[in-house]
Amino acid sequence: MLTKYKVRNNSRPYFITTTIVNWVDIFSRKSQKEKLVESLAFCQNEKGLVIYAWCLISNHLHMICQSSDEEKQLSDIMRDYKGFTSKQVINTIIEEGDSRTDWMLNIFEFNKRASRSNSRYKVWQNGYHPIEIYSQAFLEQKLNYIHQNPVRAGIVEHPEHYLYSSARNYADIDGLLDVELVSRRPIFFS
Repeated sequence: MLTKYKVRNNSRPYFITTTIVNWVDIFSRKSQKEKLVESLAFCQNEKGLVIYAWCLISNHLHMICQSSDEEKQLSDIMRDYKGFTSKQVINTIIEEGDSRTDWMLNIFEFNKRASRSNSRYKVWQNGYHPIEIYSQAFLEQKLNYIHQNPVRAGIVEHPEHYLYSSARNYADIDGLLDVELVSRRPIFFS
């Protein structure tokens, strides 16, 4: 199946979005958010993921990112990330259990029926919707969009107050992940 959302130039940054199936609010639990952040840090340190901006909301993740090496495809990094975190999400749901455990597992099991993977559950929607960052203006628009996400959702009043976002890094506050600030690593457009 052809899609217009595809990484065509691995040397460029991309705005990406990964979403939980049926928009289930998995990341309302601190333990789930922490596991996702740990996995992103692993991808940065071991797989060459460069993150310029990110924000994890209750059911999706936005990032501006790219591969640090043209030989390592962003699509491969994202495939591995989503595969690994899917297992973590399911294990955490089962281990911690709450009033929504059976409901969430049923949704993920139902969504798996239409999937070709060998796992029992499908946690993430297909793809990651990559859109190439093609200009400085587009980059700034996406940075603002990402960082305003928790403000628009009514979670915080100011973007830098949200812990699971790079808005903290851009406000010179320690963030949960190391981020390549756009001002410190200019992105050149040709």
